[in-house]
Parts: sequence; structure tokens; C-alpha cells
Amino acid sequence: MKRKFITNLLLLLFLNVLIKPFWIFGIDLTVQNLVGDESYGLYFSLLNFSMILNILLDLGITNYNNKNIAQHRQLLRKHISNIVGLKFVLAGVYALICVITALIIGYNHIQLHLLAFLILNQFLISFTLYLRSNISGLHLFRTDSLLSVLDRTLMIIICSVLLFTNVTQHPFRIEWFVYAQSAAYLTACLITLGVVLSHTGHLKFYFDRRFFIVFLRKSYPYALLILLMSFYNRIDSVMLERLLPDGKEQAGIYAHAFRLYDAVSMFGALFAGLLLPIFARMIKQKEDIGPMVQFSFLLLFVPAVIISLSSGFYDQEIMTLLKYSHMELSASIFQILMVSFLGVATTYIFGTLLTANGSIRQLNIMAIAGMGINIGINLVLIPHWQALGSAWASLVTQLFTAFAQTLLAVVIFKMNINYRLIGKLLLFTGFVIVVGYFSLQIKTWYVGYAAMIAASLLFAFVTRLINLKALAEIIRND
Repeated sequence: MKRKFITNLLLLLFLNVLIKPFWIFGIDLTVQNLVGDESYGLYFSLLNFSMILNILLDLGITNYNNKNIAQHRQLLRKHISNIVGLKFVLAGVYALICVITALIIGYNHIQLHLLAFLILNQFLISFTLYLRSNISGLHLFRTDSLLSVLDRTLMIIICSVLLFTNVTQHPFRIEWFVYAQSAAYLTACLITLGVVLSHTGHLKFYFDRRFFIVFLRKSYPYALLILLMSFYNRIDSVMLERLLPDGKEQAGIYAHAFRLYDAVSMFGALFAGLLLPIFARMIKQKEDIGPMVQFSFLLLFVPAVIISLSSGFYDQEIMTLLKYSHMELSASIFQILMVSFLGVATTYIFGTLLTANGSIRQLNIMAIAGMGINIGINLVLIPHWQALGSAWASLVTQLFTAFAQTLLAVVIFKMNINYRLIGKLLLFTGFVIVVGYFSLQIKTWYVGYAAMIAASLLFAFVTRLINLKALAEIIRND
């Protein structure tokens, strides 16, 4: 299992390092700089609004299906014939509730126009993710890895034409950005459907009410979990936009830092996508999951420490390099959000393990507490600290939920606490902080930044928190 995890993780990382940075810095950042913080902030707020409610498109089907197909491959053909029909029913429910909610909170016709396309995009994303859950459930990880970057690749091509050529003969508008995403998501969805059909053969799609009810009863706890997590991960920009007179601009400023935070979080999501079917099969076969949990945790958490702390030391330099407006405020938000990435990285390991185990009731209790903490802190801090207040709310929430999930995993799986490993991680964190202070003495900031990362990685290898020899052995022999 370790060999399968490592080889496919390397492929996923390679593809995402190839595609995602160009999307984030070449396309998304360029769009914000061209249209301005207010227009982009409106888009960013509406995007997060659509993402909070998009669980209505899925109701936990994707996660449950991924786990279920990994453990019972023979159910693929039967389930997909019924679930595709269910997905279209849920799409109608999602669109209706989104529009009603948008009208209640006072969105105008311009906002509703953009929201309509974002609703379509969320359906296409959700449907594609469901299709891919069948592919990863079959452990066809290489195919899934290639499909995971297909939509972004298509968006880069379309947006590059709109941004860097004079094909439209008009200044770029935020609406074009949304339209380009719609075209890319639709194309990627159709290609992914073709790949799934190549493994299932010809299918007949059914609208079986009894199947819908039975399946949703099994998947709804997963849906509730995702909904609650969406609230405490995505509500910040919506609250900023709604609570403040200059809310659109504040949401745009928050998006400056959130863009990079979200980018590094995506790499954690790659771990979760691979680990969910692997953990699910190991638990079903009653294998010892301890070594795999420790192995995957160190592989993600050690780089997370380096990324979060180095970003904190060089926050202003990074924001200046990206030519953001409101640089000092953006830098402060960025510094806080990157520390919260430590919580996110922990969640992607232990939360995935608990999901694979079916410990959804415990996770939902944790998520309810996390949502309450996040909304409560936002309500208190946003009126006084604006976007910076949302960053602090995110930090407290992510660290709390990470600790809660780690504790749950230790109790449920009766894990032995490795105090020696905890000591090594604390020593490593202290070393990174000390190296960070010394690196600031180097006159050229990017040289100091590179030196800090290099020294931290070297220390991780020396202390064998990351064991290159063991990794090589796993790839060759496991």
C-alpha cells in the first residue's frame, strides 16, 4: 500500500506543480489585478457562497461511493446507473435553494447572473468528482491523477487566449472568467464520463426512488459533515461581503492571502484523495493502519511546517512580489492563514482516516463545534478588524478541529502515542524558527528564503523525519 501511495502521490504532485502554480499566479492573479479588488471580491464572495451550499449537489455521495467502491468493486455498475439520475435531481434542488437564499440575503440582478453560472460550475465539478470517485475507488490512481488537472489545464488555455491576446478587442471582465470556467468544467466532465463508461460498458440510467432513499440514508451523515466543514472553511468571505459597507473590497483583500493558502491546501487534498480508498481497504481487511498513518502524516506535516513558518517570516516580501494592493494588510492575513495550514494538514490525515472508518457521527459533532467557533469569532472580529478578523477566526477554527480529529483517531483506533516522535517534531519546529530568524540577516530576501527552506529540509532528512532511503526502498520493493 505504501508503494502505491507514494508512486501515485509523486505523479499527482508532479502534475499539480506543473499546472496549479500557472493557474494561480498566471491566470487567477492576473484576473484580479485586471478587474480590481472590488469586482474580484464580488466574484470571490459569490464563489464561496456557491461552494458552501454545494453539498446539496452531493449529500455525501462522493465520499461514501469512494469508500464503498474501494471495498466492494462489484457494485460499480449497479450504483452508477442509479446515482447519475440522483445527481441530476439534487442539481435541481441545489439550484433552487441557492437562488432562494440569494434573494433572501439581498443579491441584486448582477450578482444573480454571476451566481447562475457559478451554480452550473458547481454542478459540473460535483458530477466530475463523483465520476472520479469511481475511478479512484477502483484504485486506478494514475488515470484519476491525469483527470484531476484536466479542468485547470483547459481553463489555462481558454483564459490565456482571453487575457493575453486581443481576440475580444475589449477590456477583460470578471464574467468572462466565469464563462471560461464553465466551458472547461463541461469539457472535463464529458471526458471523465467517457473514461468511466469505458470501464463499466453501456449503462442504462434509472430514477429509482427506493434506491435514492436507501442510498441517501447511508450517505447523508457524510453530507452533513461536508456541509459543516464548508461553513467553517468558506463562510469568511461571505460574511465580510455582507457585514461591512466596503465588504466587496475586504473580501478581495482577503482573497489575496486566501489564494496562496488555498493553493497549498490543495496539495493536502491530494493526500486525502489517495488515502481515503487506501485506508478504507486496509480497515476492511483488518490491516495495521498505524505505520501508514504515521508515514503519510510525516510526509505531509513536515513540509507543512516548513511552508507555513517560512511564509510567516517572508510574508511582506511575498505579497510585494505578487504586486498586491493593501500589501501590509494582505501580508498580515497571509501570515495568519499559513499558520492555520498546519491544522489543515493534520485534518487531511486524521479526518480522512476517521471518514474511511465511518466515524461520521463523531466528526459531525466536531464540525458543529468548529462551525460555531468560526461564525462566532467572525461576528465579533469582522466589525472591528475586518478581513484580518476573518483570518484569526480561520486560525482558531483549523487548530481546534485538527486537535479534535487527532484525539478522536487516537481514541477510536487505540493508537499508542509516540512521545519520541512528538519531541522530534517540536525540535524540528524550533529549528525552523531559529533558521528563519538567521535567514532574515541575509540581504537578498529570496536567497534567505531559499536558504531557510533548504536548511529545514536538510534537518528533516538528518533527523529522519523524512527518510529518503526508506522512501526509495518502498518504491522499489513494497
